[in-house]
Amino acid sequence: MRIVDLHADVLCKLLENPGIEWKDPKPGEQTPFDATPGRLRQAGVSVQVFPLFLPEELQNPEALFHGAELFWSDVLAKQGFKLIRSAADLAEAGQQGRIGALFSLEGVGALQGKMWMLRLLHRLGLRLLGPTWNGANWACDGALEPRGGGFTKAGRQLITECENLGILLDVSHLSDRGFWELAERATRPFLASHSNARSIVDHPRNLTDEQIRALIAADGLIGITFVPWFAAKTDPARIEDVLRHIDHMCALGGEQHVALGSDFDGISSYVQGLEHPGCYPDLIEAMLKRYPETFVRGILEDNAIRYLTTNLPN
Repeated sequence: MRIVDLHADVLCKLLENPGIEWKDPKPGEQTPFDATPGRLRQAGVSVQVFPLFLPEELQNPEALFHGAELFWSDVLAKQGFKLIRSAADLAEAGQQGRIGALFSLEGVGALQGKMWMLRLLHRLGLRLLGPTWNGANWACDGALEPRGGGFTKAGRQLITECENLGILLDVSHLSDRGFWELAERATRPFLASHSNARSIVDHPRNLTDEQIRALIAADGLIGITFVPWFAAKTDPARIEDVLRHIDHMCALGGEQHVALGSDFDGISSYVQGLEHPGCYPDLIEAMLKRYPETFVRGILEDNAIRYLTTNLPN
């Protein structure tokens, strides 16, 4: 079975560790990466989203464009990967058996409110954007910002600019107020690339039932994430805990709108049995014991491919 993963933080690790290369380790060699090129190929990943997250000390335009350059020089340079800018690119990657690489931005702090930088990143392939991380920036408040604000005037301009460019908006890290402001303003389907259900695990980064229903009503997409503290109330988190979030979202009507957003390379502890993409066969086996095959294929790939095909530029 083929898999779409909406979130793996390879680019952040490359930025934070100058001089390392995104590659497969030699036999007996350790790798700092969860999602290596070989693991993605062997797992049957058809599309991988590569978000660019900048830590606080790297919130500047130089680091921003360095991250974009790493996407081109370190990720797209790997054999068997293809840049996805459009629905046609997505279809071509599937026909060629190549892994589609989608460029995303997680937090717009380094843009400093300058839309020309956003437009340049779009030319470099940017097609998904989460306005903030957990805190606040010039555009909006994140899920862990105590004041719980929404979008600023400049942030509302950002929403409009993204929609005009065809950049899909990602609500995973938004405050609740920010979520509802974006939902009201968005004219195109939006997504939550890596969030679980708050009614299962009460964490601000997870989605409320009302938010899940709003994403479904907007014909959006939700990536179930493998972050242990979003998946389970107790440690260790297990694959069974991940499946509970799928159960819950589908009970709310999300069968055609749920996908996967691992957060590999963005976490230092793991759901037991889901430590890297090489573990996907175990997840698939557990899903097939619980759900029909067509349902499993929908969660793994079909729902995300349909969403991207419909909403990426032609």
